[in-house]
Amino acid sequence: MTRLPNFLYIGPDKAGSSWLHEVLLAHPQVYMTPAKDLYFFDRYYDKGTDWYASHFEKAGDEPVVGEVCQDYLFCASAAQRIQETLKSPRFMVTLRDPVDRAFSSYLYSLKMGRQPGSFSEALTNRPHLLDHGRYGTGLDRFADRFGESSVHVSVFDDLQADPRAFVARVLEFLRIAPMELTDELLQARLPASKARSARLARLARAAADWTREHDGAVVVGRVKRAAVVQRLLYQPLQQRPQVEAADAARIRAELDDELRRVEERFGVHLRRRWGWT
Repeated sequence: MTRLPNFLYIGPDKAGSSWLHEVLLAHPQVYMTPAKDLYFFDRYYDKGTDWYASHFEKAGDEPVVGEVCQDYLFCASAAQRIQETLKSPRFMVTLRDPVDRAFSSYLYSLKMGRQPGSFSEALTNRPHLLDHGRYGTGLDRFADRFGESSVHVSVFDDLQADPRAFVARVLEFLRIAPMELTDELLQARLPASKARSARLARLARAAADWTREHDGAVVVGRVKRAAVVQRLLYQPLQQRPQVEAADAARIRAELDDELRRVEERFGVHLRRRWGWT
């Protein structure tokens, strides 16, 4: 019988999810889908559980069967759908300062060849930049249904400061054996960059979405992890834009209550740590 996940990384994006996926792929007690972001519980739920289960056909007797999908945290229907589909899953989030997270997402738009205008303009024209910082709203949906103890709340700063200790805490939460991180895993995998060709980058993204939707997640995962593909499509940013103080203040004013809710429910001190107070 095909197994379904008992562990989900639910978000947010731009907080180390690609790196975490690579680490967990390397752990012998974990089965992860070759490509992250199946988007089943938000975009493709109408495909049915059999479609979702087909991505885990090769799972054996690993204690942990998991998926990394960075958008479930922000989908209003995802928590209920997961509750109706999976048995006693555990969840993980890695929270990043919403200012830095939104700006990183903006840089990703540049990398993909999009033209979002200035960061200030993008904050107005692309609502997800702010909406994907609504951590309190998203976590409440999962904690209300599954309980706070089912959610491992980690912080991106800890990943940056000590990736070994960060992973050790994740593995302890999953109740599996420690692992040694190789030098390759310790390297940053996808640095900020820009598209060599905006048109080619957009075509590559569209092709990846189409392939994933048509049961080609394995192919997407292999291609995305290929260094030669990254070199062909993207080049490092030579002049990295900076966050203006007014834009940072705007994000903090908009999302301060979201962080307060996380602090009160999960006992993590985010605003003080990130200099918001």
